[in-house]
Amino acid sequence: MSLKSFLSAKAAKAMAAAGIPESCPPHLNSSNKPEFGDFQINGAMAAAKLLKANPRDLAASIIEHLELDGICSNIEIAGPGFINLKLDTQWLAGFLAELDTSEKLGVLPAENPDTVVIDYSSPNVAKEMHVGHLRGTILGDNLVRVLQFLGHKVIRQNHIGDWGTQFGMLIAELEDQLASGVDAAMGLGDLEVFYRQAKIHFDEDPSFADRARENVVKLQSGDERCLELWRKFIDVSMQHAQENYDKLGVTLTQEDTRGESAYNDDLVAVVSELKAQNLAVEDQGAQCVFIEELADKNGDPSVFIVQKAGGGYLYATTDLAAIRFRVKQLKATRVLYFIDVRQSLHMKQVFATARMAGWVPESMELLHCAYGTIMGEDGKPFKTRSGDTVKLSDLLDEAVQRAGDLVKSKNPELADDEVQTIAQAVGIGAVKYADLSKTRTNDYVFDWDSMLSFEGNTAPYLQYAYTRIQSILRRAEVSESELARFSFLINEPAERSLALVITQFADVIEQVGERAMPHELCGYLFDISGRFMSFYESCPILKDSVSSEDRESRLKLASLTSRIIHQGLELLGIQTLERM
Repeated sequence: MSLKSFLSAKAAKAMAAAGIPESCPPHLNSSNKPEFGDFQINGAMAAAKLLKANPRDLAASIIEHLELDGICSNIEIAGPGFINLKLDTQWLAGFLAELDTSEKLGVLPAENPDTVVIDYSSPNVAKEMHVGHLRGTILGDNLVRVLQFLGHKVIRQNHIGDWGTQFGMLIAELEDQLASGVDAAMGLGDLEVFYRQAKIHFDEDPSFADRARENVVKLQSGDERCLELWRKFIDVSMQHAQENYDKLGVTLTQEDTRGESAYNDDLVAVVSELKAQNLAVEDQGAQCVFIEELADKNGDPSVFIVQKAGGGYLYATTDLAAIRFRVKQLKATRVLYFIDVRQSLHMKQVFATARMAGWVPESMELLHCAYGTIMGEDGKPFKTRSGDTVKLSDLLDEAVQRAGDLVKSKNPELADDEVQTIAQAVGIGAVKYADLSKTRTNDYVFDWDSMLSFEGNTAPYLQYAYTRIQSILRRAEVSESELARFSFLINEPAERSLALVITQFADVIEQVGERAMPHELCGYLFDISGRFMSFYESCPILKDSVSSEDRESRLKLASLTSRIIHQGLELLGIQTLERM
């Protein structure tokens, strides 16, 4: 149990003993003013309003029932009814010692583990991944790591766009290139170029367009030759995608891919069941679901088309089939979708329809983890100078190259292979952290200079903080077994400040797992790194004037801090280095 959870449980028990109903939580928070205490119970005011009681009297009654002997050195009422808690120094040191021996730094496995399906990345087949795929890929992967760390069963689902009318056009183009002697792998070497060529031929050559339309019918009817060429597109596209995943250090593999085509056999049943329940009704030839709970300001229900007038199916139908599969086959108890914010209405319609149809139990969480757009300095979606979409592979290569130039300028004596190792960690880490550290739902401006800075809330700053601590531990020439025997002493304000933020790690990880907001972990890591720097400046570790007891305690604090930074960055998918 985390420290905050432990104290909250104590406060809740005291409030219940004081006659306060369970509907009034303790609202225990870290104190913003250390001189008043370490934590504050704020629930007395709301409870007093409900019970029509004096809040200070109620706070006094809560204190009478608080079982914190030996845990708090001081408990007092402040203002209209705040309860300030000051932890006993020895007890805090003991709590740190328990964290230090914990494999997961105080994070306990979930009591009731969920089976969580995470839908993320989702590139389109026959197109290379671009900068627009970055956010969904790394945000989703962070939650995979966090939820697994918390003990949940996580199933990755890369819901790729591998079906649709565009494949008729692409198959016709590939047939022409193969007929002219071009190898399929060579022809598909640059997917963007290939797609543009196919589109030009479709728009300018009527006979080509006719063949493309015929190919759509053949593909959908199971023509083996069309299916063979279609599979080539999938194979080449996913090879390109995997190269990006490997560069990014995300955990997606080919085995996690389940495209739109996987649900084709269930689309008829989806529409039939919706019609049988009178949820889908015909309107202008199309099958539509009218969703009252998403009505507009005029009271008109939201219209959700699940089958086109010509009988064709849409993303809506496929997404509903995917939910059915995730409930029935994968046994999901929670599903997170990392899809950009522009799809918010669509996802609300999918969720509402699935629940109306009874395909999703009430206990199951469907969460659209919407994210904003990466913007250029001009305030528009990030593009190249020529106005083209930025390929993800080019962006990542440039990040490594820029990081390498920066490392070389700061450390010209480093060997090229060492520069490359550092550049890889710093460059990729900088790109990922710049994204993860922003509030997920907001747009943000892509800025090379700020993301590669060694100052401020950036990956290079945190990577350097970790490396600096490792350097201190090496200079101290202390082994892990020796560190394990040392004791924590919390005497100085900077030591206490660092100790208290260390105890928050478990709370932050649990919060990220619940809210799917990675920037909260980034903010925590920036905070703990900053507090360590303040601690290091005011509490010498290796100076001759420092007593052996203080030296040992401070080395132990430094080691525990480095473990938390390392674990936190690992959960963000960011590499740490022993030397920079």
